[in-house]
Amino acid sequence: MRTSIITLVLFLICLYLQSQTKALVGGTLIDGFGGQPIHNSVIIIENEKIIKVGHQGNTEVPAEAEVISTEGMSVLPGLWDMHVHLMINGHSDYAHWDTAYLDVLADIVMPSSAIQLLNAGVTSARDLGAPLEASLSVRDRINAGDIPGPTMYMSGPFIQHEAYPGTEAFRWGIKGIADARAKVKRLADAGVDCIKLIDQDQMTLDEVKAVVDEAHKHNLKVVGHSHRPEEIRRGLAAGVDNFEHTGLSSAPEYPEDVMTMIKERTAQMNLGPLYWTPTVEGLYNYEYMRDNPEKLDNNCWHEGLPQNIIDDIESSIQHPGRLPYFQLTPSRRPTLERKVKQLIDAGVVLLIGTDSGIPMKFHCQSTWNELDVWVNEFDIDPMYAIKSATYWPAKMMGVDHEYGTISEGKYADIIAVDGDVLRYISLLQNVDMVIKHGKRVK
Repeated sequence: MRTSIITLVLFLICLYLQSQTKALVGGTLIDGFGGQPIHNSVIIIENEKIIKVGHQGNTEVPAEAEVISTEGMSVLPGLWDMHVHLMINGHSDYAHWDTAYLDVLADIVMPSSAIQLLNAGVTSARDLGAPLEASLSVRDRINAGDIPGPTMYMSGPFIQHEAYPGTEAFRWGIKGIADARAKVKRLADAGVDCIKLIDQDQMTLDEVKAVVDEAHKHNLKVVGHSHRPEEIRRGLAAGVDNFEHTGLSSAPEYPEDVMTMIKERTAQMNLGPLYWTPTVEGLYNYEYMRDNPEKLDNNCWHEGLPQNIIDDIESSIQHPGRLPYFQLTPSRRPTLERKVKQLIDAGVVLLIGTDSGIPMKFHCQSTWNELDVWVNEFDIDPMYAIKSATYWPAKMMGVDHEYGTISEGKYADIIAVDGDVLRYISLLQNVDMVIKHGKRVK
């Protein structure tokens, strides 16, 4: 009899733990769709998924639910960052970093970057350019619950005309149409989530088209650099799905023929949106960071890193004004807003992405800084910016049936901040609560 009672108690405990019902009650809900916020909201979570969304006047809270008060808070979907580099973390010397830490990327560097993103409220992210095995290992270990981090979408190695010396582990050169297709197929067969294309202006147009066509055959989107006009022209001609960066160096705006091509592409509704990730904050904020380097002392980027790597990073950025990476930035910065506005006016859909990991840009800070520049410097509507960090990234990656909004049936990836984020977007620099797949991780 006693054994039966113990068995029953254990069964009921397991049943309770498995149900994991939570209710977020009282906050102002920004659900990601772009409509009016829901005040006094109620969100019911069961296990990993959202099962009901409403407000306190029409949504009953289950008796067994753990009630989490979000009174006075903005509640929104977990953020996406559509351009991160888990393999780097703010060091100023790529040549040194790529050789010194290549062997510990999968076990130390990339996991540390992942947890830093998650603690910053980034519950999904796209990594663009890293060794193939390390990329898939980190992604799969996160998905299995072995290490903490956002849900990751990995490109693996860059595809380009020729790898830069010393970068062959994460940059694959292609020689001809057949090789282009073979390299993309190899990545697809390995299980990457997208293809990263760079320096496509150094390829033949037929090679670029082969990369894009082979990727699309495997249901993979192609993400292309847009540093130079011909990269954009060839990318558009080949059908690249998402362009990265606000490039063209210090040129004041995009050339007229490029804008004509962009407008012709955005007019083709049957092809879906043309996505663009401008990644402006690293450039826009550089001069302020150079002159006010106190922000570099924030130790949020230390998490998961051993002291020797922390010391190495700090040593490399102790003179922010001397970094070769940023010497042209004062000439580029004044052109950024104009180029971003050109893209918006042309009908592209902008996505939040940061190039996080570049010199002095840390995974725990970059995403909110990008949102802040959009809203407070470029006067982009905060609801548009939030949708560009929630709904549209999930749509672009083809997972909008599971992620990107707070709605019934989707994974409970939810963040909350104390205050009105639509009025003060910078509140996102201190995310108070992070829920990923129904579990509170912060």
